[in-house]
Amino acid sequence: MRRARRWLLPLTLLLAMLLTIVPLPQPIAPWRPHWLALVMIYWQIETRALRGLGQPFALGLVLDLLTGALLGQHALGLVIINFLVGRFRNRIRFFPIWQQTLIIGAVLFNDRIVNLWIVGLVERGWPGWNWWLPPLTAMLLWPWLYLAMDRMRLAWRTGR
Repeated sequence: MRRARRWLLPLTLLLAMLLTIVPLPQPIAPWRPHWLALVMIYWQIETRALRGLGQPFALGLVLDLLTGALLGQHALGLVIINFLVGRFRNRIRFFPIWQQTLIIGAVLFNDRIVNLWIVGLVERGWPGWNWWLPPLTAMLLWPWLYLAMDRMRLAWRTGR
């Protein structure tokens, strides 16, 4: 059972990466949330499993390779997200879910601003209004994702 518990974190991170690269129909593709960031935020809040900044950096590099983004773009964003959530973890953890949702939204909007800065540095043009949709989707999904992952983590911890 102890070995099975060790696999839950990498399994959920892998699932988040798969959800990131699954093709979506064109009308709903701009709404895709930042799955890896959401899963990483959950683990940072609940277990502090991603304490250092090296793991989020490595996950971001893998995500850059999977999505074809500029190498380091997601890595920088995930490092900043992990730092912010880790820094305020003790406060975020005890907020009601609706306040957590607002904080997660602010953190993910910050990530979009960092990505906008990177896109501006490489002169790829100014993104459209749908650039800001993923944090909104993530805010809508956060309560449900949090509850589902919490239930899964507790079930694996108790062996049910």
